[in-house]
Amino acid sequence: MPSDKSKISQFIKEKAMEIGFDGVGISKAEKLEGFEQPFQQWLKAGYHAGMEYMERNLEKRVDPTVLVPGAKSVVSFILSYYPQELQPEQLPQIAKYAYGTDYHVMLKDKIQQVWDFIKTTEPSLDGRIFVDSAPVSDKLWAVKAGLGWLGKNSCLINKEIGSFVFIGEMVINLELAYDEPYPSNYCGSCTQCIDACPTGAIVKPGTIDS
Repeated sequence: MPSDKSKISQFIKEKAMEIGFDGVGISKAEKLEGFEQPFQQWLKAGYHAGMEYMERNLEKRVDPTVLVPGAKSVVSFILSYYPQELQPEQLPQIAKYAYGTDYHVMLKDKIQQVWDFIKTTEPSLDGRIFVDSAPVSDKLWAVKAGLGWLGKNSCLINKEIGSFVFIGEMVINLELAYDEPYPSNYCGSCTQCIDACPTGAIVKPGTIDS
């Protein structure tokens, strides 16, 4: 693997796609701007239901360098989980993400393969892998890495593969070439997700009452 950060970044992306990811993007590990106040308002409104853990570790949620000291880059990965075959309607329905192997295990294993690939030529690599396992704002980092936009249902939407995606990250100490945030929000005036929500949980675009 070459030493130039642009070439290293490209090699990481190529390896990730070879392993089977549907997208990978890289952003600078720094405090997320514009996130803290809306998140606190969401908590104050009680929209986090019984998820009291959401109230803790705000400083880590907004700044990955607090979570991983020395971090320089956040490498975000997305993987579609839309199944090739859907359950017959007459059977009890379960969430599509639960059709197969526990995604925490499967996704972490794939990211670990990328990690091991980097480590072979960058032995100074240090950091952590996250798959829904710490206070990391997965969707916002994916947007910042150019992998999609946030829909009115608050899901990450990728223009090519939609919103049925798993998200995971490596927060690492290597300075890499950073991608631009996703350039546009393509939801426009569409309200299909709001109209279809059976419980009215989407109280306004981008805000979910859990």
